[in-house]
Amino acid sequence: MTAIAAARLPADIEPAAIETARAVGLCDLHIDTLIPPRLWGYDPRQAHGPGLLGGRFFGHLDLPRLLACGVSAAQWSITTNPFRTSAGRWRTWQANRRRFDSWIDSCGTAVQPVRSPEELAAVRAVGRHGILCAVQGANAWQAALADDPGLDGVLGDGTVTRATVVHLTDSALGATSTPVSVRPRKGLTEQGAQVVAALNRHRAFVDLAHAHPQTFWDALAASDRDQPPIATHTGVCGVHSHWRNLDDQQIAAIADRGGVVGIVAASLYLRPRGRSDDLDLMVDHLEHAIAVGGEACAAIGTDLDGAIVPPPGMRDGFGHLRLIAAMLRRGWTHARIERVCWGNFSTCFSRLRPAGWSPAKP
Repeated sequence: MTAIAAARLPADIEPAAIETARAVGLCDLHIDTLIPPRLWGYDPRQAHGPGLLGGRFFGHLDLPRLLACGVSAAQWSITTNPFRTSAGRWRTWQANRRRFDSWIDSCGTAVQPVRSPEELAAVRAVGRHGILCAVQGANAWQAALADDPGLDGVLGDGTVTRATVVHLTDSALGATSTPVSVRPRKGLTEQGAQVVAALNRHRAFVDLAHAHPQTFWDALAASDRDQPPIATHTGVCGVHSHWRNLDDQQIAAIADRGGVVGIVAASLYLRPRGRSDDLDLMVDHLEHAIAVGGEACAAIGTDLDGAIVPPPGMRDGFGHLRLIAAMLRRGWTHARIERVCWGNFSTCFSRLRPAGWSPAKP
């Protein structure tokens, strides 16, 4: 078991941002910090710098930096290589899940798995970091569907809190928003609808990030109306028209169902031509999401460590605090900052798994 100590904050972090973060709480809807440990043995329990590439692509986060920034919770994504066979993806998912559980155990009392809104509130109250298990690309479970159509073996204990229907490639579940999509039919497939139903049954978020618009709308139509949809890490076309971003109709549809839109920290999806690359871009995207869907729909889902190039202020792992400083400079109220950084997702999670919820174990 490794003791986790908070990292030292850089000198440029503004005291007002630190104070605000402590007061409002911070939850990141999507981080990929489980990828570097699988690629080269990176240890997220230890403090790191931004690495040889200066925080481009990887090296963004670790537990000491998350604790120093006051990030009380995050959805930690388990991503499976989509180019494996369906059987290979399923074996890899199982191995990655075992590794995930073992890693959490090794972190001691610094972290705690989170399955419910009550547990989410509790980790913040005691100063721990809450880990919500998330999945990038539900096609990792494709091979399990024949024997376990309700995915009870995967989702039955309630620890998986959400899954994207697709990732950066087309799959047997649906089509990706990526321009290299080659499926002639861009909508949700029968297996995709089966996975959406399983997520609904176990009250895990249906994550619409990465989905082709037709798969997006099909998945939304297939999902229970009493469960809020979510797009955990995206930009918005109203600021920068890009294949990876959501348009106003999509934002409004998520907001109408009580869901949230997490704004990504990837410069490629944030920056219109001619704009400087800074954290004000994230604030622009957040403000547009709020203008379209209301203050209850905007959240933060950085995608850090997900092979992205963030704005410079995000690359050293302390960007959550600089983002709050940018909100303060923009004149945001304390109430708005609290909603975007913590409250909107907490409320959405409470809609998904209301008081009295318990896992639907097989």
